[in-house]
Amino acid sequence: MNELPVVEKTYDLIKWYLPILNRLPKEHKFGLGQRMIDILYDLLENLIIARYSRNKIPILESLNAKVDILRHQTRLLFDLNLMQEQRYEYASKQIHEVGSEIGGWLKHQKKQ
Repeated sequence: MNELPVVEKTYDLIKWYLPILNRLPKEHKFGLGQRMIDILYDLLENLIIARYSRNKIPILESLNAKVDILRHQTRLLFDLNLMQEQRYEYASKQIHEVGSEIGGWLKHQKKQ
């Protein structure tokens, strides 16, 4: 079975991000880091659930909000000097792509 591109991108983002978040200093790892990990897992799980749901709109709207939270948390990592600029730019680009795909999927669902 072929995965949706947004599921693949989210999966790849998780694989890339987990080692970074797990190496955060203890004072951030169990707060901000764990929250980000939870959101990443929620994104993946809910994208898969949305794929099989009849009413995708509420799920996709919730995922849009989670992507925005993840975007702000990533910026916070960078602003707290917990992430290098190159990694921040890469993460931001990947998060933007996931958000754009979710937004496109949501727009398509609302037209139907």
